Amino acid sequence: MVVGATGGVGAAVVKALVAQRRYSTVWALGRTMTVPPEAEEASRAPADSDPECRVRRLRVDVTSESSIELAATQFGAELGRSGGYLSLLFNAAGVLHEGRNMRPERRLADVDASSVQRSFAVNALGPLLVAKHFATYLPRRGRSIVANVSARVGSIGDNRLGGWYAYRAAKAAQNMFTRNLAIELRRRAADVICVALHPGTVDTRLSLPFQGNLPSGQMRSPDVAAAQLLQVLDALTSADNGSFKAWDGADIDW
Repeated sequence: MVVGATGGVGAAVVKALVAQRRYSTVWALGRTMTVPPEAEEASRAPADSDPECRVRRLRVDVTSESSIELAATQFGAELGRSGGYLSLLFNAAGVLHEGRNMRPERRLADVDASSVQRSFAVNALGPLLVAKHFATYLPRRGRSIVANVSARVGSIGDNRLGGWYAYRAAKAAQNMFTRNLAIELRRRAADVICVALHPGTVDTRLSLPFQGNLPSGQMRSPDVAAAQLLQVLDALTSADNGSFKAWDGADIDW
């Protein structure tokens, strides 16, 4: 399941998961019902030697718990019919800037209460509420993963530039939530691995206003970023539960 499947990274992850064909179904959740056309096409035309991988869509607003609860109920009803379980929960929903008023703060005077609240609602509370309503579908035994897309700027130990108050703090809160989940979910799903992921700088709407100042070669396409993040997930072991990983698999300071 990919939450935030209509964003740049989320859409690319959906497409990559369908191409891998290791799952019977990839659930794409977002504020709209749109998924990458390539993923839809691939799910309708499976390779002869591989099982079909369907794409299912659900509308969800991560800032609305009732919306998340409804999506979880619909998902649970489908699982009840198929006898399946949730083996990967990938949270890619996020916001850095929005409209005319929400922008990363360069200084303390730029802090706006409504923007801070919006950042926390999407970047921190959203993934937590998704876990609250979907963790029950993780298998009690057998490997499963809860992956929350975070950001290096959410690292307190790595913060040497300041600024970006709302986004930094919301991602730091998300990291703490992920760490908490890593502890609690192990009590109900013995082999679950919960991780926070830093995707690096990806060519998406989120990074668009800030791409002009990047060094050459630092920007990566969503497809490349998705492939790298999924490689990180494949390499995780039980000891990585509760960790904060970069796109190349390196550990990041909290």
